[in-house]
Amino acid sequence: MRHDNSSILELDGKEVSVFTPSKPREKWQRKRTHVKLRNVTANHRINDAIANEDGPQTVTGRFMYGPLDMVTLTGEKVDVHIMTQPPSGEWLYLDTLVTSSSGRVSYTIPETHRLGVGVYPVKMVVRGDHTFADSYITVLPKGTEFVVFSIDGSFAASVSIMGSDPKVRAGAVDVVRHWQDLGYLIIYVTGRPDMQKQRVVAWLAQHNFPHGVVSFCDGLVHDPLRHKANFLKLLISELHLRVHAAYGSTKDVAVYSSISLSPMQIFIVGRPTKKLQQQCQFITDGYAAHLAQLKYNHRARPARNAATRMALRKGSFGLPGQSDFLGSRNHLLRTISAQPSGPGHRHERTQSQADSEQRGQRSMSVAAGCWG
Repeated sequence: MRHDNSSILELDGKEVSVFTPSKPREKWQRKRTHVKLRNVTANHRINDAIANEDGPQTVTGRFMYGPLDMVTLTGEKVDVHIMTQPPSGEWLYLDTLVTSSSGRVSYTIPETHRLGVGVYPVKMVVRGDHTFADSYITVLPKGTEFVVFSIDGSFAASVSIMGSDPKVRAGAVDVVRHWQDLGYLIIYVTGRPDMQKQRVVAWLAQHNFPHGVVSFCDGLVHDPLRHKANFLKLLISELHLRVHAAYGSTKDVAVYSSISLSPMQIFIVGRPTKKLQQQCQFITDGYAAHLAQLKYNHRARPARNAATRMALRKGSFGLPGQSDFLGSRNHLLRTISAQPSGPGHRHERTQSQADSEQRGQRSMSVAAGCWG
């Protein structure tokens, strides 16, 4: 993703701002960077951040190129911007960081720019080529209630989100929106590595899922379920948030039980098993029937903190540059084939890079069953 001017979309799809990088492009800090980045596409990402009003407000990003993170951006400048008054579109340049040997940057917002309760777009731009990453930082008061959904376990009706367009379980979006309308923070968790963030968030956006915080693993991990549990425990113990309900597959029951949820608060998609029948509520008749039960039995009360309900964003995912991400590679190849012919080896290397990227996607699809 590269831009000189870029529109950011508000969550209802309206264009509210045109972003212009605060700093012009410069030569790379390291001479070899130019060589490393030939014919590879950017796959930068910023972790969705959650913070308290009175605690540290930190965003972290990683800057990588190529399929499966083949190339790391090392020792290069990254400019940090934040929209401090969304959705008015007032972008504030905060600082310039230098990527580590692993392509990472971390930035803590200073006291002079401390953020109040709300959801704020964050953009980090690579100075050398103006590729970028987008995300959000969500600032919440202690005691905020949330509902958590395991992406693969709750939503995907087909094997893997790495497919061309995996189907969504019928009624899943309506259930998430029901909880959002009641004022709960929506948390999406997955055991997938963060290198898949652009694709997974684009999939959520394509299917109009309500906006929420999305948590990925930091690369490929041995025990993704433990990562999910540790992330949720951090929200509860360090940020003092309160989990109200959780959705997932049978693999997620142990994760949700470990954060002290009762069986009445754990909703599992899939065939009931005797082993787990006393540990959760199985959604056996689909999400539409489950939603009707939530409404009829008044099991879904509004979130308690009225101020938080007002501050949390309504609407669906609308990260800039991601709505068409699922088709971007095909578009890239069409663009290359339509360009005036240059040195022959350039097209061959680009096609080869695209082929290897597709192989990487297939490898991720095979592994998807492990992530939950």
